[in-house]
Amino acid sequence: MQTVRKILLTTVLMVAALLIGAIWLAFFSARPPLSIDPATLAGDGSTLDYCELPKLDGSGKDAIDIAKGNTPGCGYSHFPLPILRDCTEPLPPNAADLRGLWRGISGKVGHIERVEQCGTRVVVTSSGIIHDSGPNSTGGYNTNDTEGQVVFTLGDKAYCPRTSAGMFWNDGILDFRVFGWGPVVVRRYMDGDQLVWEYADGSITRMERLCRLPAEHKKPAVRGPQIRLF
Repeated sequence: MQTVRKILLTTVLMVAALLIGAIWLAFFSARPPLSIDPATLAGDGSTLDYCELPKLDGSGKDAIDIAKGNTPGCGYSHFPLPILRDCTEPLPPNAADLRGLWRGISGKVGHIERVEQCGTRVVVTSSGIIHDSGPNSTGGYNTNDTEGQVVFTLGDKAYCPRTSAGMFWNDGILDFRVFGWGPVVVRRYMDGDQLVWEYADGSITRMERLCRLPAEHKKPAVRGPQIRLF
């Protein structure tokens, strides 16, 4: 009986330690330095025509020449300029061209996102967050920022869970792998003129192309339960 109790106690302590570690990693571990070009965050990405895509002819910068984009805090205050606006590195042979501004017409209807590509680098900007994966001049390959939802606040500081994923091409399908090596949690690919987004919650969102950002999406809404602890 004592042996069983010891096993149960050990199991409970291990689970508790793992839970505490996961909470610390998600909410309290140090964020990477904000290396995104300040001009990108200060600029207004709502003024651009996203039907005029840059020519990826190799005449300008490569992806690795440009600083990594990451989410400031729990979200940007207004829709920023494109991170890869000066990049002209051609796409690899196994990549599809997903670039542009997109709006959900089924699944997560009304969802807006901007997809940038240059070489093997991909940046998705949406709902206050910036997910940037690929070669860059200031950080690692994986995205390393936030999920964007404010779960709780302590005083004046908001806390949102960190995320990390690597984006990899798989015969024209863009797979998002947790930590760059884990399971695929997101897939994006073209189906005719529509961009399809398969999310980890099982939803499938089909999106249409937009040329201009709708005014109501210039400033992202604060997301999450925002539980005030102190």
